[in-house]
Amino acid sequence: MVLSNTWKEFGYSTIVYLAALTAIDLHLYEAAIVDGANRWKQTLHVTLPGIMPIVTLMVVLSLGNVLNAGFDQVFNLYSPMVYSTGDILDTLVYRIGLIDAQYGVATAVGLFKSVIALGLITLSNFLAGKYAGYRIF
Repeated sequence: MVLSNTWKEFGYSTIVYLAALTAIDLHLYEAAIVDGANRWKQTLHVTLPGIMPIVTLMVVLSLGNVLNAGFDQVFNLYSPMVYSTGDILDTLVYRIGLIDAQYGVATAVGLFKSVIALGLITLSNFLAGKYAGYRIF
């Protein structure tokens, strides 16, 4: 599941990071070469600081998504035989809410998951502002 989810998100992340790399001014690389920087020092002192706001943004957004384990992928492999090992919060909400018709419990679990995700996003935004000097909101 981890490998398939990583492969699924790889294309989007690649496009975002490539766009961040193209936003770095080429004159910075030329100045680094004139100052005697090799490839590694250019990466360390020009490329990484240039893409750091995008890296911070992607980390903040991904921390809010940490509780989502890919409902569609798990649901396709879901059966009563794997309830004890393959159950995630989303499939639990599905099973309790739609199969067992316990709408109150399913709503409470979904709300709890949303509150935890909001707390993680808020915490990561605070830490990004404190340590990276970058805030989203």
